Amino acid sequence: MKTFILSAVIACVAFMSCEAPKNAATPTSNDVTLLEGSWELNYITGPRIAFDGLYPNKKPTLVVNVADKRISGNTGCNAYSGPLVAEKSSISFTGPIAVTKMMCVDGALGEKTYLEMLKKVNTFSVSGGTTLNLIAGDIILMSFIKK
Repeated sequence: MKTFILSAVIACVAFMSCEAPKNAATPTSNDVTLLEGSWELNYITGPRIAFDGLYPNKKPTLVVNVADKRISGNTGCNAYSGPLVAEKSSISFTGPIAVTKMMCVDGALGEKTYLEMLKKVNTFSVSGGTTLNLIAGDIILMSFIKK
């Protein structure tokens, strides 16, 4: 009986020492602060055209400034900017986004696809601090790599 009680006490002490502190501030995959920085598009869902065909000259970028609650970047042709609307895992790009109006001969379809997909996004996740996924429902619409 003494052996059983001693074993139980040792097991409890070992279990309690392995438990992480409950107030530790570790960012999760959907923490808004993980959005901070420059991202380059490496996947987009949509038309049945190869990624390099959509963006023959330049890949779209997304620059997130969490402190100023602003986004900016390039569509592959034109520059854009707008408000950052994000909280927990939700994100929205439906606010007023300003886009320059340069002529996009090679990347017109890519730019249109990029801007349309941004409007559909409603959540995000960041994997390993280097991959940003923009999601609608449970479908990844776009994936970015940290620059």
